[in-house]
Amino acid sequence: MCPARKKSTVKSSYAAAGVNIDAASQAKELIASFAEKTYRPEVLSGVGFYGGMFELKGYKNPVLVSSTDGVGTKLKIAIALDKHDTVGMDIVNHSVNDIFTCGAEPLFFLDYIAFAKLKPEQAADIVRGMAQACREAGCALIGGETAQMPGLYHGEDYDIAGFIVGVVEKDKIIKGQNIRVGDICLGLPSSGPHTNGYSLARKIFGETKAELGKYYPELGRTIGEALLEPHRCYYKQLKPLLPNIKGLAHITGGGLPDNVPRILPDGVSALFRKKDWEVPPLFRLIQNKGTVAVAEMFHVFNMGIGMVVVCAPESVKIITKTLPEAMIIGEIVPQRGEDYVIIE
Repeated sequence: MCPARKKSTVKSSYAAAGVNIDAASQAKELIASFAEKTYRPEVLSGVGFYGGMFELKGYKNPVLVSSTDGVGTKLKIAIALDKHDTVGMDIVNHSVNDIFTCGAEPLFFLDYIAFAKLKPEQAADIVRGMAQACREAGCALIGGETAQMPGLYHGEDYDIAGFIVGVVEKDKIIKGQNIRVGDICLGLPSSGPHTNGYSLARKIFGETKAELGKYYPELGRTIGEALLEPHRCYYKQLKPLLPNIKGLAHITGGGLPDNVPRILPDGVSALFRKKDWEVPPLFRLIQNKGTVAVAEMFHVFNMGIGMVVVCAPESVKIITKTLPEAMIIGEIVPQRGEDYVIIE
């Protein structure tokens, strides 16, 4: 007589390993509804197919311009406050600004979101923010990847990366090649730290819900609300003014000192005068509460300037008439030693 078989106690499955396929399918359905609202006529295939297809037409000598980036540890604040749409806007607006510095029109955007544990509604919130930013920039959200990686991320953790492709006519590329001594530097206000400096900000203010919920009178809101303010997009404002612009510097990580030199030709420096714009209260609060040196503040944060526009003196009136918020914050001078940016 054969002995009775023991009931197996092994329960191996993808769900037991921490990956929920049903949740992934639900998330894709929610995401697709947002993405489809961003499609342009050139989109031939979007979310759902193996690759997004975009028909490039209407250009004589097109140059494709691409960029990829992330949101960084600003995500820790979004997770703590359970607010996720604004970081979706951040990654799109940051990417659009980056490729626009050479004059490129954004065509399409793809995202990558990786979770420790996928929550379909949370993923939908992130992509809803992405889709809103894409619609405002006229950019198609054409595809992406939603990954579940419980072995790599933990708890409520997730990460976002974005990839953008734009286009510019070859003879209209702006790289700062025509910048000369005597040209003017205009600054467009930022909405806050945008997507940089958050490791320092979290060290100063904390990252728990209670800490981020503290109200600061000088901000008129909680510190968490101020730090989650979305990254501004400058594309629609500046696009009509491109014929009057010699150079554009998106002020991201590294602040003015590291970003402005990227557009300067040999032999010149950019001289900025701090007195010519008012540093927003949030940055003053960070500096004072964290006892951060002024030089460090300017090297970590944008200090209230999200985009620097370099133009000829005769173009200043044209630009500031269209954009009254544009401020003269500096000028192009002969190069001073090895310094490409001087902040006085």
